Amino acid sequence: MTGQDLVGQRIKTVRRQRGFSQAQLAHPELSDSYVSLIESGKRTPTPAVLELLAEKLDCSLTYLINGVTAEQMQEIELALSYAQLAMDNGEVVEARTRYAELLADSGLAGLPQLRQDAEYGLALSTEACGDLEQAIVLLNGLREGDEAALSPERHVAVAVALSRCYRESGDLARAVQVPEEILTGAVRPAWTDGLMRLGGQLLAAYIERGDLLRARHFSAEMIAAAELLASPQALTLAHWGAAIVAVESGHADEAVTQAERALAIQSEYGDARRLARLRGDYAQVLLIVRPMEAEAWRDVLLKVEKELAESSASSIDKMRCAMNLVRAELLLAQPERAEERMRFVCDLLDGMPKVMQAEARLLHGETLAELGLQEQASQELLAGTECLEQAPETRFTAHAWLTAARVLERIDEPDRSVDAYRRALAGVGL
Repeated sequence: MTGQDLVGQRIKTVRRQRGFSQAQLAHPELSDSYVSLIESGKRTPTPAVLELLAEKLDCSLTYLINGVTAEQMQEIELALSYAQLAMDNGEVVEARTRYAELLADSGLAGLPQLRQDAEYGLALSTEACGDLEQAIVLLNGLREGDEAALSPERHVAVAVALSRCYRESGDLARAVQVPEEILTGAVRPAWTDGLMRLGGQLLAAYIERGDLLRARHFSAEMIAAAELLASPQALTLAHWGAAIVAVESGHADEAVTQAERALAIQSEYGDARRLARLRGDYAQVLLIVRPMEAEAWRDVLLKVEKELAESSASSIDKMRCAMNLVRAELLLAQPERAEERMRFVCDLLDGMPKVMQAEARLLHGETLAELGLQEQASQELLAGTECLEQAPETRFTAHAWLTAARVLERIDEPDRSVDAYRRALAGVGL
């Protein structure tokens, strides 16, 4: 049923409740045939006619248009604000519950734009809770729905989230396909900040599947576009993407330079939440390219940990920060502290993507091996490799298999170590 049909139906319902005939409602300003056409959905009343009918029916104009009273509209908008506030404060479970309750309320039936806002909020909060499968379902529902057409900005935002969810869940083909349909079509759209975010997701998917040549070319294109846009967000995204490409390509100095450019721009212009995430990612890069400075990066990560706890960061963001703190402690030869931090990581494992679960299990196995607990280390490594076996072969899983191989070799399990080395090579096409 269209919005036009719903308006006519409401007018008809209220008219009957008031005991009016169509002629009585119409007289003297309108014809009864015109009122009949409006009620049947064959004519769209002008705003002036709607105001006239609302006055004659003694009901609110808001009700005739949206099916809710002004008071109900205010309550719905307030509920949406509270749900968004919960997301902003990092209370993602509460946000998910609030959005779901809103969508279960029939009051949103005649409010397609607000319903779309609630559906989008529910998708993002579901993703933040680690339920990637359901988040993908919700995001695809938004793309395919026709109740309210997505604005160009919302269309891009949904594509960004969808590509990210596909990548996090290991479906790299779709993680690439979603942004490529928009960015590399026959008609190339002009770059915007939103499209730069989408480009960042495409770049991450290229890197994840090991397509470094394409990633390097696309990264250069993003930097050129960002310099033309000259917006802080675009420049941050472009330089950060270039840093990750440099890390994966083995260009450590270039990686540090690009990462520091991104961090400098974000520090000056970005909000605290995004800055915290970027600092955490920056520390992760430096742990890889400058492990001898692990103590300094641990200090950075400790600040990030606190900032993430006070923001709307997802459980995935918090888990990544915690794992990087474990890595820092291991680099500093502090396995006892690393094991303490692993407890927080283990508490977050349920519902996480298989690849992240594998990464966490392998890191725990490495920690236990450093503590000399070979039997427990072997069990964790087994759990980690079982998760890896369920994941697609990507550059990331190849790194994970290599980690498993080295730790298995350390705890004197040569057969399993050799098998892990083989799987690592297969993951990069060797």
